[in-house]
Amino acid sequence: MMDFVLEAWVAALIERTKLAWILGAGTAWKPGEPLKLLFAGYNGTRNTGSDVRVEEMLRQVRRVLGAQNVALAVMTQNFERTRGYFGDAAQVHLPDIFPPFLYKEVRRHHGVIACEGSMFKSKFANALTTMMIGSLGIAAAENKVSIGYGAEAGDMDRMLAKLCARYCSQSLILTRNEASQAILSTLGVPSELGTDTAWTFEPRGPEVGRKALEQAGWDGRAPVVAVCPIHPFWWPVKASVGKFLANATVGAYRDSHYRSVYFHTAGPAVDAAFARYISSIGRAVEAFRQRHGVFVILVAMERLDSRACEALAPQLGQAAIFTSDQYNMYDLVSVLRACDLMVSSRYHGIVTAMPGLVPSAGVTMDERIRNLMIERGNEDLLMTVNEPDLEAKLLVAMEKLRSESDAVRDAIGRTVVSNLKRMARMGVFLEQNVRERYPEFPIAGGVRSWEEYLPPLNPPLVKLVETYESRVHAASAG
Repeated sequence: MMDFVLEAWVAALIERTKLAWILGAGTAWKPGEPLKLLFAGYNGTRNTGSDVRVEEMLRQVRRVLGAQNVALAVMTQNFERTRGYFGDAAQVHLPDIFPPFLYKEVRRHHGVIACEGSMFKSKFANALTTMMIGSLGIAAAENKVSIGYGAEAGDMDRMLAKLCARYCSQSLILTRNEASQAILSTLGVPSELGTDTAWTFEPRGPEVGRKALEQAGWDGRAPVVAVCPIHPFWWPVKASVGKFLANATVGAYRDSHYRSVYFHTAGPAVDAAFARYISSIGRAVEAFRQRHGVFVILVAMERLDSRACEALAPQLGQAAIFTSDQYNMYDLVSVLRACDLMVSSRYHGIVTAMPGLVPSAGVTMDERIRNLMIERGNEDLLMTVNEPDLEAKLLVAMEKLRSESDAVRDAIGRTVVSNLKRMARMGVFLEQNVRERYPEFPIAGGVRSWEEYLPPLNPPLVKLVETYESRVHAASAG
């Protein structure tokens, strides 16, 4: 019922925006002033993947449109947790009850770039997708820039799918994969193939990650294995006034309380599935640790993942835990890239480590890691969170990461460069969309190389691109 209320509320505000725009209200861009773009996303919760994505979107938009031509703003749910992020972009507070905020804030800008990777799906929270649709829909209602950037589409509840079809039909969605394009196509939502935006992220130097590992007990010699667990079974989050009142008055539903009126899925079946997932990973990683003398760390890519890390640590000799609460995104990704192997249920654990050529296996709860592993040609390194023989399969995959590391790194390097080119293509679509909406906007003229549609690349990425580009040229010449 609460999901329905939010969805109906957002739909009403989009319709109200359409009417107001027809009657002459709203903020229109004028030549000579900065283009004000609002980045609508899930920031301020110390979700490393979400924060890294937005950091790179901002850098790419500045590069493509010209930093002097834009004024950027980012939504955050907690200013303290995004302090020091996002360069000179303004940060605006996103409240838990968001429809009035969207109606006010989106209309103050000349366009919206929706940032959430899991943009159109019911897997995590209908409220989150409703916020994405609302942000895009209000901007589109005023004929402004309305772009979903690096988005994924999956199964949606019927009402949510109708909302998406009705209010995103005038937006442009740049997807992470063709499967998402297919879903959006059935809804009549325009899309182009893009990618995630985390590929260009520049963490702090490798010495930062190595120092953090040494402080956690690493001897500087043993291979380091990073494990990024999650709680895969307590989604979706749903709003419930009844649970909220019970929690506030007598402390009920404490363990499943997400925040405000939102609660995780809970119950004995959820607890049992989570226990099997944790014990399977724990036994496989511990067996690998005993065989090869590796140093194991647990990484909470989002604050919520601390619960999974704390459940797993006792099975691994109280392995050190690195959390996104403890380390900012620049330091945490430096730690990941200092590792030798990775097992992750976090999509961005894998993505942010790949530019460092860290061999990785995935234990997935949905299509995101699956699509990535298929793209890499590493389906044999993919498992699901609920398969009965997860322990055995994971141990085999870890042995393969160790014995075939060069081949896995080669697949990773090739995939990184391919995604950099797709991310550059997104920059081209961004430029074209702004030109269509605002023909007088000062787009840079002349022919640009594909690298110029990316944020500035750090030296290791430049070297990686040169290596794989030279291989392509050599192959074509041969």
